[in-house]
Amino acid sequence: MARRQVEEEHENHERWLVSYADMITVLMALFIVLYAMSQVDETKYEELKQSLRAGFGQSGAMMHEQRSVLDGQGQTAMSAMRPEAEMSSLTPEQVRIVDRAITRKEQLAQEQRAAEVDREVSRLQEVLSRLKKALEKRGLQDDVRASIDDRGLVVSLVSRHVVFDANLASLTERGRAVIDTLAPVLRDLPDALQIDGHTNQVKVKPKFFASDWDLSAARAITVLRHLNEVGRIPADRLSATAYGMERPLVDPTEPGSQRINKRVDIVVLTSLPPESRELLSEYGFDRDGTVRGETS
Repeated sequence: MARRQVEEEHENHERWLVSYADMITVLMALFIVLYAMSQVDETKYEELKQSLRAGFGQSGAMMHEQRSVLDGQGQTAMSAMRPEAEMSSLTPEQVRIVDRAITRKEQLAQEQRAAEVDREVSRLQEVLSRLKKALEKRGLQDDVRASIDDRGLVVSLVSRHVVFDANLASLTERGRAVIDTLAPVLRDLPDALQIDGHTNQVKVKPKFFASDWDLSAARAITVLRHLNEVGRIPADRLSATAYGMERPLVDPTEPGSQRINKRVDIVVLTSLPPESRELLSEYGFDRDGTVRGETS
């Protein structure tokens, strides 16, 4: 009986080897996984080094990169590099190189925008020249004023003989003649046209309309329809806007201003991007707000 008990105790002492072996197996598997995860694709790592080296002499070639160069199974996915970290890792000379490159890039962008605006102003002035020649042939040049703003070329029908009688939205005979003269030139352009209606600043309710807004809208639509139905300008190029008395062309306190402020504007809308349109109104103006070279 005693011998049997000793044998059972001996078997119990050796059972720890099983747990030890299991632990060693788990550790080995863990180290294998860690080792596999630590492997880096040498080719992609070399590409990363070359990109960083080139980036030191360029305007932020790597500074705005937002994806990992290394990805895939068995490789370490590198997190996106942040501009602050990259700049802090550069030497003072490298920082100066990057700053100069960025400054030069901004200067080139500004020069490109300025050249783009210059070309557009020249084109719009050429359009205005064609419009003026057409009007001069019929003696109607004094009935129109023109300017450039951030929307494009603005052709204002301002003569009291041209567009509308008081309180009315119907074109006068002279008004129809002016629009018929402008239409062939406008029809040949690729640009969209916006027709803006305006009233003067006299504080009197229109006789046949509920408000100045309604009257200015009716006048804009009248000109739009004439350009479309008589001038044969496609409807998809035309739009109408009403401003009431809110946008006078000249100071309402000046003598004769109400005759001019009661008008319809035909705006040749520019296709320049927004950042260039902001510069457009700074080009091509004399002090009186008219396009350079304009005499009317």
